[in-house]
Amino acid sequence: MQSVKRAFLALILSLAFLLTNHGFSNALEVGQPAPDFELDSTKGGKLKLSSLKGKNVLINFYVLDFSPT
Repeated sequence: MQSVKRAFLALILSLAFLLTNHGFSNALEVGQPAPDFELDSTKGGKLKLSSLKGKNVLINFYVLDFSPT
């Protein structure tokens, strides 16, 4: 149950971070484009959100929890 709570909290914090321009202020309104960001690719290298413009994008956040259950 503890790991579910941690995963939920991590999801909420991740979404809050992505939907703001500077930390937890200036939240985006519905209908505004997502801010451009760059992440490490699972295939190596970097992947930038703007490189996917015009394509359908699903962003899935998950927690790597290596603690024993």
